[in-house]
Amino acid sequence: MLLETIATGHAPLDMHHLDGKTAVITGAASGIGLALARRLKAEGMTLVLADQDRAALDSAAGELGAHAVLTDIRDPESVRALADAAVAQCGGAHLLCSNAGVSRMAGIERLTLQDWRWLFDVNLFGAVNVVNAFLPILKANPDGAHILFTASLSSFYPTRAQAAYGATKYALAAFGETLALELQAEQARVGVTLLCPGPVRTNIGTGYGKRAARYRTPAPAPDAGLDVHEQAFRDETFASDWTSADHVADAALAGLRRGELWVITHPDLMSATRARHAGIEQAAERAAQRQPVRPVG
Repeated sequence: MLLETIATGHAPLDMHHLDGKTAVITGAASGIGLALARRLKAEGMTLVLADQDRAALDSAAGELGAHAVLTDIRDPESVRALADAAVAQCGGAHLLCSNAGVSRMAGIERLTLQDWRWLFDVNLFGAVNVVNAFLPILKANPDGAHILFTASLSSFYPTRAQAAYGATKYALAAFGETLALELQAEQARVGVTLLCPGPVRTNIGTGYGKRAARYRTPAPAPDAGLDVHEQAFRDETFASDWTSADHVADAALAGLRRGELWVITHPDLMSATRARHAGIEQAAERAAQRQPVRPVG
């Protein structure tokens, strides 16, 4: 069986000298995307900002002197237009930040099929569309290039009330890691980093009320009762757990410069990840003790 590991600690693109290079950022009008844009602008990068919120996008572009491209990442043609604009206006791209994302917090019994489809359309298929449109451009860049995915601590372990969101982030992590593995095998000069923040003070929670009509269903019955799983999540998330989008952007750039595959912003919240990995290792050890070694050939 083909079993390979991903090298880390090296970035094909020189992340210490970004002046004059181009960054494309999706979900750039607010939150982590806007913080990344401000941080990269301070490094001297030319910015192409993409978002669905026209007013917020224009405001961000005006602040940063950036190119603004109204983009629906769920739509491959819209993302293709973004890639074409980056080439036409900037000659291509060096750093692609696939950052746009949405969230829905609810116990599994409260999630509708439309909820699942909305989260997967944005968080996973949006990233797939962005990579499909930009990967040939990045590969052709003689300076090297890099892709930054905004994943999550939810890429590592399950959390009550986060089934749909976590499933998209698990999937995004698998997509990003596999892309890194394939680019490594091709010896392509394109690196991959998965940014994995924990709780961040952004407006991501407002997106659910703005979702398209096709993702909506009638509201739950008034007597549906308290979602105990959501309440438990909120009760166990403390003020000290939350960080700022600026802190996440700083961590992202530091990780990019180190060539990290994973960038962790909340190392103090990784105990569940360690427990999950330990459980998997213990299960493998028990299986090895019960079963004979499989013959080779």
